[in-house]
Amino acid sequence: MKLKTILATDCGSTTTKAILIELVENEYRLTHRGEAPTTVEAPFEDVTRGVLNAVMEIEELSNRKIINEDKIISPSDGDNGVDIYISTSSAGGGLQMMVAGVVKTMSGESAERAALGAGSIVMDIIASNDGRLPHEKIKRIRELRPDMILLSGGIDGGTVSHVVELAEILAAANPQPRLGQEYKLPVIYAGNKDARDKIKDTLGEKVDLDLVDNIRPVLERENLEPSRDKIHDLFMEHVMQQAPGYKKLMSWTDAPIMPTPGAVGSLIEMIAEKENITVVGVDIGGATTDIFSVFQGKFNRTVSANLGMSYSICNVLAESGLDNVLRWVPFDIDRKELTNRIGNKMIRPTTVPQSLEELFIEQSIAREALRLSFKQHKEFAVGLKGIQKERTISDAFDQTTSGESLVNMMDLDLLVGSGGVLSHAPRREQSAKMLIDAFMPEGITQLAVDSIFMMPQLGVLAHVDKKEFSEEARKAALEVFHKDCLIRLGTCITPIGKAKPGEIILNAVLTLADGSIKEQELISGEIIRLEAPYEPMKAILKPSKNMDIGGGKGQEIQANIFGGTVGLIFDGRDRPITIPANQEKRLESIRSWSDALNEYPTS
Repeated sequence: MKLKTILATDCGSTTTKAILIELVENEYRLTHRGEAPTTVEAPFEDVTRGVLNAVMEIEELSNRKIINEDKIISPSDGDNGVDIYISTSSAGGGLQMMVAGVVKTMSGESAERAALGAGSIVMDIIASNDGRLPHEKIKRIRELRPDMILLSGGIDGGTVSHVVELAEILAAANPQPRLGQEYKLPVIYAGNKDARDKIKDTLGEKVDLDLVDNIRPVLERENLEPSRDKIHDLFMEHVMQQAPGYKKLMSWTDAPIMPTPGAVGSLIEMIAEKENITVVGVDIGGATTDIFSVFQGKFNRTVSANLGMSYSICNVLAESGLDNVLRWVPFDIDRKELTNRIGNKMIRPTTVPQSLEELFIEQSIAREALRLSFKQHKEFAVGLKGIQKERTISDAFDQTTSGESLVNMMDLDLLVGSGGVLSHAPRREQSAKMLIDAFMPEGITQLAVDSIFMMPQLGVLAHVDKKEFSEEARKAALEVFHKDCLIRLGTCITPIGKAKPGEIILNAVLTLADGSIKEQELISGEIIRLEAPYEPMKAILKPSKNMDIGGGKGQEIQANIFGGTVGLIFDGRDRPITIPANQEKRLESIRSWSDALNEYPTS
């Protein structure tokens, strides 16, 4: 079925955002958007009120009647209503889970990956070897009151005693759900299939138990999909059912409501698979920073629950240290004054910078929040632990092991940023510079930002499972993602290796779309920006003998690259980026790098 009008909402913790997608000249485009405060809490205690308010804004802008008697008109009736309506949600604190595994670094981490991939916040990992006594684990489970628990452990056919012991601890804790008292807490068992009967005997009466395929059926393989799918289902059946107004909202939608981060993750995973690329996405919010990645075909998501730009801004300062924030600030500032300014932001989290100095400080903190979140992500996005790889003679000197990070920045094709500080920066050059400074891409990497944070809505749209809609919905999600969602900033080109100051580390020959040729040299330590629109150009990149641009040291490569709103950025700084310790030289470096990108123009 051809879809002509699609309405999608995202019910966030503070704001509900609505977008209207329409078929315009045989292609899907974002035509209108609206937003309103989320109304899940008092005095309204009905999430649909915020949804209707956001949609009313679209009605006014589009002159299309979408609401009738406090209900969304779907399917469409002539020029009224929409063909389908879908939604995501993180209102009410999102999906909060606890995971339990026999071995913390094996089944525990696999369970955590499954939970995070489904869009949840993981509150804690209970494991047989986590160093806590049984009564401490029981106390912890009772205190946290998660929305759901995922229990795993043991390979199929292995020992059952350890995972049964964990089940006994859960039974003793008798956990109560956070929202609503009229239902049993959902517990998903995704461990050794031979232990299922004993797990049923232990937990069956006390919780709402669901059995799915083992997360680690054998040591060498993870099987996360069944657990992730079950988490989505239970999120709808239990958690959302208890939140005020969600039953009504669910009756309106044409596809199950998804947790906001889960929808973003599924979109990034789909883009990576469809285009056969490696992707890193980041959403930096007020309280948390989410990082999504696909490397070697494996999807990972992490939540840095204490790193954000408003409510958790002081945590960023505490974790990074004042010196690490100060190193990015392009002017002299008293350490106490900086601390006070950051404290003010925590007290008044909704304020935005009112002066250029305040903007400098906010974006310096953002760099550290992003850097620390990505560091945590790289530590989590690893190969399977606890297994031995087959090794050949040639591997004998290569000490790669299981548990090594999957993240290889030289392999990264696309880096996407979202969240207020990135999407709404006064200049796109600032967004590009923050992404480069924090993530330190290597080789050739495309940079982009989400224009208005519509990735959640597109993620759920891409996974509409109604047969008559699914193909067109997926097509619409992809078209809008590329045409309206992503703002293409450009491409960062960074040779990697050891070089002397002032040494030429790269020669580039660019054949532009109009056939003209441009040559560019890059010197160690400098940044160069070339204006170039988002269109393909042929690049011949020849690094110096000790530098690597993706083909090996000193190896020339040819590639098709793209410009964007910022253009091409040649980054000759080392990795990790070295900032001089001397105050005068530090300021000189920071300012020259900033001027090269025209980050903060004075006129």
